[in-house]
Amino acid sequence: MAKEKKRRSQSAVTAVALTIAGSDSSAGAGVQADLKTFSAFGIYGLTAVTCVVAETPGKVVKIDSVSAATVRAQIETLFESFPIAAIKTGLLYSGEIVAVVASALAERAASGQRLPPLVIDPVMVATSGELILRDDAITHYEQELFPLASLITPNIDEAAKLSGKSIADLATMQTAGEKLAKKYRVPILLKGGHLRRGHATDLLFYNGRITKFTAPFTRGIRTHGTG
Repeated sequence: MAKEKKRRSQSAVTAVALTIAGSDSSAGAGVQADLKTFSAFGIYGLTAVTCVVAETPGKVVKIDSVSAATVRAQIETLFESFPIAAIKTGLLYSGEIVAVVASALAERAASGQRLPPLVIDPVMVATSGELILRDDAITHYEQELFPLASLITPNIDEAAKLSGKSIADLATMQTAGEKLAKKYRVPILLKGGHLRRGHATDLLFYNGRITKFTAPFTRGIRTHGTG
């Protein structure tokens, strides 16, 4: 009876994940999209909001940043109260916010506390084409946040900016991905949906190997979210 009760108790425990990203008013991207994904997989989602974005599919109207101090407060408060099992970052918007996120996580690791697996989506450009990451942020990503990552998930536009390589097809996508994996020494999941071919192809670069993931590309749906 005691063993059965213990099994029921363990099965009732829900994994907890934290998304650190912007708030999208139309809920196609940002923390809203992450929470939907977490929920679909039975995960309890937490949020640390970095900016507020007024947008609809095809148009970004306005972005207002949350203060770096408030971003840090959200992260630290959540770690004090929840058993966070994984972290994902999305739009961090500015170099100051990238730096404060990296600092909050690095300080936790330096104090001997466990740093959960960290997935970094280096969101830079909206699906509509607007640049939504300030230029000063990339240096902070490369020097402070990427070294903490378990996985980095750029799309082809972001990978082109980070690698300095033009990406027009699967061959150049592979070249850019290999360069990023070598440069950052972190597994890279390069998302190829923006190639707009018959199939959407993602490439995972890990331990010197490349794994291809392919699915039909769905057209005609008015949505957004640069991943």
